[in-house]
Order: sequence, then C-alpha cells, then structure tokens
Amino acid sequence: MNRLILLGLLIFGLLLAGLGTLQAEFLALALPPAVFLAAGLIFSHEAPQVYARRSLSARRVNSGMPVTVRVTLTNQGERLELVCLADQVPPDLQVLSGKTSLAVSLQPGQSASFEYVVRARRGHYTLPELIALVSDPLGLVKRTLDLGEADTISVLPEITRIPHIPLHPERTRAFPGTIPARVGGPGVTFFGVREYQVGDAWHQVNWHLSARHMDEIYSNEFEQDRAVDIGLILDSRRESYLAFHGQSLFEFAVIAAAALARSFLAEGNRVGLVQYGQYIAWTFPGYGKQQRERIFSALAQATPGESLVDHLEHLPVRFFPPRSQIVLVSPLQARDLEVLFQFRARGYAVLVISPNPVTFELSHLPATPAVRLASRIAHLERVILLRQLGQAGIRVLDWDVATPLERAVLALQREPAHLRRWV
Repeated sequence: MNRLILLGLLIFGLLLAGLGTLQAEFLALALPPAVFLAAGLIFSHEAPQVYARRSLSARRVNSGMPVTVRVTLTNQGERLELVCLADQVPPDLQVLSGKTSLAVSLQPGQSASFEYVVRARRGHYTLPELIALVSDPLGLVKRTLDLGEADTISVLPEITRIPHIPLHPERTRAFPGTIPARVGGPGVTFFGVREYQVGDAWHQVNWHLSARHMDEIYSNEFEQDRAVDIGLILDSRRESYLAFHGQSLFEFAVIAAAALARSFLAEGNRVGLVQYGQYIAWTFPGYGKQQRERIFSALAQATPGESLVDHLEHLPVRFFPPRSQIVLVSPLQARDLEVLFQFRARGYAVLVISPNPVTFELSHLPATPAVRLASRIAHLERVILLRQLGQAGIRVLDWDVATPLERAVLALQREPAHLRRWV
C-alpha cells in the first residue's frame, strides 16, 4: 500500500500547490496521477479468491531419495492480472530440477502449477505455508494471501540389511524368537536327554540310549529359541564424533543403529531406543513394524549436541529390564568403561558397535610421518581400551567405517566359543 499512499500524497500536494498559487499548471500535473489512481482502484479486487495446494510424491523417504513437490494455484474469482507465488524451500533441501516460483495472470476458473524435485540428507524438513502476492494491472494495490498449509518431509536414515547377530542375554521372554533360551522345548538345536513323556513324537526318541535301558525310554530335548528385550543406546555426545568436509562419523553411528533396530525387530525381539547427549531421548520398547517406524523417525531427528549428559552413568537403569541385552553404538571414550563394567556386573549382556574414529580421521589426513606416528599411538590406545572391555565379557565390534556394515558384523559370528560363554 506504500505506492498508493505516495501517489495520493503527490496528487494532494499538486492540488494544494495549484490552489495556493492559482497556477493551472499544477492542477494539470495532478490530473494524470489522479486518473492513474482512479483506474487502479476501479480495477482492483476486493477479495481475490485464490487457492493453492501443495502435493508431495512422498512424505517419508530414505536418505538420498528424491521427492517431487507440485504446487497448483487456482483462481475461483474474477480475472487476476498478476499472481506471484514462491515456495520457500529450506536451505538444507537440495533442489535438483524444476522451478520454485510462479508469476501468471489467471482467468476465472483457470489453474497454473509448477513442480520441482528436492533431495536431502537425514532429518525432518518443513515447507512453510504458501504465500501469494496478488496485484492489480497497474501495480498500485497489492495483497498478500496465506494459502495452503505447511508440509513436512521426513528423511529416514540409510537402511542397511545386516545378517543375524548372535545374542546371549541371561533373560529371555516367553515368546518365540531367534535367541537360544537355555531352556528345553521346541527347537532345532540339541539341548539334552530326558525320560520319554506321553505325547513325544517317535522321531524325538533317542533309540541308542533307550536300547541300553530295558525299562526306560528316553527322548531328545531341544533348546527353545525365544525373543529378548534389547536396549539400543545411541551415543549423541558431540565430543565423541569427528567431522571432515561435511562427512561426520555420527552419520555412520545412526546407520548402524537403524540397521540393528531393523534386524532385531525383524527377529521378533522387543526393542527400545535411548539417545543420550544434549538430552536423553527415550523411545519406549515395542515390537514389529510400528516400533520400527517409531525408531526410524527418532533416528531421523538425531543430532549430536553439547553434552549435558556427559557420562553413561547418568542413564537410568530402569530403562532396561534386568538381565536383558544392551547394545551400545558409540566410538567410546575412556570414561565410559567403568559404566559398561557396571552394566555387565548387574547381569546385562553388553554388545558395543564402535565406529572407529582413528581410521576415520586418518582417511582425511595427509600421509605424513607425524600423522602416521600419531595414528599408531591412537590405535594402540584404542586396542587397550577394547581389550579391557573384552576381558570383562563385553563383546565389541571395532568397525572401520570404510568397510560396509553388513560385512563388518560377520566378525560377531566368528567369535571364539570361550568368549561367547562370558555372555
């Protein structure tokens, strides 16, 4: 409305000057802007009836997948000479193709649209409300209209399929699963021999042992496979992670947490997620696809922050059922060892998936003698730290992120038997 006010003030000033000086020239100069102003007011619209709709090809996508955004503008009123509409795309969304704005004239009932394709990394992104600018033919009267609603695009972390990881918690649930329960019953792994009971199948009878006992018949017993409670912990402390040239070690930790959650839930286990860093975020334990989506949504929002919870000891133990399985995803700090030892002493089975910060940093540094010497020292410190965990019965996967996770976890299936007895 500033242009309209300035034009009115100009006309008023010329008229006042003409009347004050009795000069007809000033009155003549006021005539063209007066006609211009009158035409603008005549052709302006009281309430433009314009509607906009934004449609997304998908609202939840995996990291790196494109999303097509289409915005349609419809005029349901009188003719509009100029309508400008721009979609405010968040800076973290990369526009791959198309255009994000539109400037058209619309006849009654006419529609116009524009389309663009975006791609983003893991996270939640909000496309704000659509705002249109409607102007009269002369550009005197401009109206701003709020059209449509805000939309959200959720970019989930990269999902990696990993093979089965053997777990050995002391406590299992009563539901079927894939974890050996150390209890006889239906199963495929030989567990022991007991006396024959009515209802045992004939193929279950141990004929060799029964042949040595004239008065008794014995049956083979198999170990039950059951579901377990798994507490998945993601270290979100900023000081735990390195970042080089826009690539952060934290993203690999999120990928590992998502892959583990998917694998554990697919095997019928009950899984909960705890993120600790700037704050403690807790995703309540659950089963199945809905729990998987809840965990993926929580991981999509995960960001490392300045730690208000700088020690693992601040994690409430009540988050985890007694003698259940704890899986920690963290590069590890030396001060974390004592708390992990306490978890192990309380009967928890502990598995650590540790993205290796030494090899990650080394891959981004020049190969100078000083760098090689420093990397050897850092590597030896890390070996000592991980060896202490292993001596306490804590299983550790030292993951060089240059190796795909699905290959790296195979090392957990090749652990020696004496180590498995610890857990």
